Amino acid sequence: MFKNSTFKLSITNHSIIDMKLTTRLQLSVMMFLEFFIWGAWFVTLGTFLLNNLHANGPQTGTVFSTQSWGAIIAPFIIGLIADRYFNAEKIMGILHLVGAILLYQVYRIGAVTDVYPPAVFIYLLIYMILFMPTLALVNSISFNQMNNPEKEFPSIRVWGTIGWIVAGLLISFVFLWDSKASISAGLMRNTFLLGAIASAVLGIFSFTLPKTPPKIAKDAKVTVSDILGLDALKLLKNKNFLIFFIASILICIPLAFYYQYANPFLSNIGVSNPTGKMTIGQWLEILFLLALPIFFKKFGFKKTILFGMIAWAIRYALFAYGNAGSLSFMLIIGIALHGICYDFFFVSGQIYTDAKAGEKYKSAAQGLITLATYGIGMLIGFEIAGLIKDTYTTADVTNWKMLWIIPSAIALVVFILFAVSFKDKVGTTTPAENVQEDIALNPL
Repeated sequence: MFKNSTFKLSITNHSIIDMKLTTRLQLSVMMFLEFFIWGAWFVTLGTFLLNNLHANGPQTGTVFSTQSWGAIIAPFIIGLIADRYFNAEKIMGILHLVGAILLYQVYRIGAVTDVYPPAVFIYLLIYMILFMPTLALVNSISFNQMNNPEKEFPSIRVWGTIGWIVAGLLISFVFLWDSKASISAGLMRNTFLLGAIASAVLGIFSFTLPKTPPKIAKDAKVTVSDILGLDALKLLKNKNFLIFFIASILICIPLAFYYQYANPFLSNIGVSNPTGKMTIGQWLEILFLLALPIFFKKFGFKKTILFGMIAWAIRYALFAYGNAGSLSFMLIIGIALHGICYDFFFVSGQIYTDAKAGEKYKSAAQGLITLATYGIGMLIGFEIAGLIKDTYTTADVTNWKMLWIIPSAIALVVFILFAVSFKDKVGTTTPAENVQEDIALNPL
C-alpha cells in the first residue's frame, strides 16, 4: 500500500512537519478516545457478566461473539455506505453518538438487575456492528491528512494503545471498580457509563475533524465479493497459504479464552487491580512491535509466527499453574506475553498475507484474513470458551486450572501442526516501515 515508487516520489524530508500541529493533535485525541472507549468496558465485560449479571458460560460466550459479528458485518457498512455516500468523520460521529446511547442502556440494565437479560446481547450486538467500522474510519481519516503515512501514522496510532491503557488504569487504580468490594456492590456496571461518556465526547468531537470525503463514486459498482475480499480466495490454492489460513482460524480459538476470561479469572483468584495489571500486555505489545523487524530479518516468517503460537501455549500454562500469592509472577509473565502472542502472530500474519497477495489482491487478502480471525475464528472460540467454562464450573466455583490448560493444549497442537506442515522455502522479510504500516490494520 505504501511501498510503490509513485508514492515514495511524493515523500519529502519534511513530511512529518507538513501536517499541522492542530491536525496532529486532533488525530491523536481521536485515536486516544477510540481505543479508550473499547478498553473502558470490553476488558472487564466477562467480570461484569459473570459476577454482576450471573451469566453462565454459554451466555457469556454469546455476548462476546458480538465482536465477531461486528467484524463480519463491518465491511458492508464501510463498503456500501462510508466509502460511497458520506464523509468519514460525519459517519464516525453518528456511530459513536448512537453507541453512547447503547452503552448507557447496558449500564442501566446493570443498575436494575443481577440476572442476565437477553437485552444485553441485543444492545451489545448493535453496538459492535456500529463500533467495528469506526476502527477503519479512524485510519481513513488519519491517512487522508498524511503525506508520508508510514512515518507519520505510528506516532498517531500509538495514542490508541495509550487510550486503552489509561482506561484500564482508571478502572483499577482510580475508580477501583474491579476490587472485590466494588464487584460485589455491582459497580462494574460503571465501566459502561465511562465508555458511554467517552463515546458521546468522541461523537461530538468527530464533527470537528478534518474533512474526509467518500473515495468511491456513488454510482460505482461494488459487489459482495469486493467487500468481503472473496477474490483473495484464489490465494488458498497455494498450499502454504491455505495452511496459514487454517492456522489463523484455529489459533483464534485459544485467543478467545483470554479476552473472555482473563479479567474474571484474575479477579476471582484475588489478584489486586487486575484490569490495570492487564495493561502490561499493551505496554509490551508496543515493545515487541518494535522488535518484530529484527525477528523477521533474523528468523524469517515461519519461525517468527511459531514464536507467537508457542507463546499462547506458554501463557495459558502460566495461568493454569500460577496464583495470586507466591506464584503471582507467573500470571504477570503470562499477561506480558500478550505482546509476543499478538504481534508475532497477527502482525506477522498480515505482513505475510501482504507479501503473498500481490498488488491486485492486497486489500482483498487483508479483508479475508480479518474475516477468518476476528470473524470466524473468534466466533468459534468464544462459543467453545463458554462451553468449557460451564463444563468446569460447579456451584459457581470454576476450575480455572482446567479452563486454561485446554486453550494451552489447543495452541500447542496448532503450533505443532503448523511447524510440520508449513514448508515455505522462501523467507519472508519486511522493512520496518511495513511493520509500522501494519499497526493500522490491528486493533489491540
